[in-house]
Amino acid sequence: MGTTAKEEMARFWEKNTQSNRPLSPHVTIYKWSLPMAMSITHRGTGVALSLGVSLFSLAALLLPEQFPHYLAMVKSLSLGPALIYSAKFALAFPFSYHTWNGVRHLV
Repeated sequence: MGTTAKEEMARFWEKNTQSNRPLSPHVTIYKWSLPMAMSITHRGTGVALSLGVSLFSLAALLLPEQFPHYLAMVKSLSLGPALIYSAKFALAFPFSYHTWNGVRHLV
């Protein structure tokens, strides 16, 4: 007759304890490396792009006016160049990083 999952787990842990095997290492012991950071950033920019496109398309469907109306509203705010360039960078960085890191990965 077969054993239950609880019995199997008990046997596994008993055997593991008797053999003095080390536990699997945790994420905190790994030394940060450039590929690790690039991979995490690639995933983050992918999520950000995905959310951004989803929100933009949802806004395009639900908002009553066309895009030029909202563009004119932003222009009428007379925001400073530092804020405008920061916003442009915040939009351009995820696109460019995600694209070029994807090409690097494929190569």
